[in-house]
Amino acid sequence: MTADVGISGELKSLHEQLSASQRERSSPAAGSEPVRGGAAVQAGQPAADEQQFPAALGEFFDAVAEFLHQADKDLAAHPVANVLGGIVVGILIGRLIGRR
Repeated sequence: MTADVGISGELKSLHEQLSASQRERSSPAAGSEPVRGGAAVQAGQPAADEQQFPAALGEFFDAVAEFLHQADKDLAAHPVANVLGGIVVGILIGRLIGRR
C-alpha cells in the first residue's frame, strides 16, 4: 500500500508541474523581454533556434558533399581494390543471411 501512496503522490506532483507549464505557455508574452546579461527568456529562444537550424543544415550538407567527393576520388584512385572489397563484403553478407 505504501508504494501506491508514493506513486499517487508522484503522479500528483507531475500533474501540478504539467499544469504550471501549461499556464506559463498560455500566459501573454510577458516573458519575451531579455533578462539581465542579455539572455532572452524562453519566448525568445525558438526564434534563435530557427535561425541556427538552416546554418547547421547547410554545414551538414557541405560535410556530406565533401565526404562524397572524397569517396569518389578514392574510388577513382583504387578501382580494383574497391571492387574486390565489395565482392568480399557481398559474400560475407550472403553467408550471414544464409545461416538464418
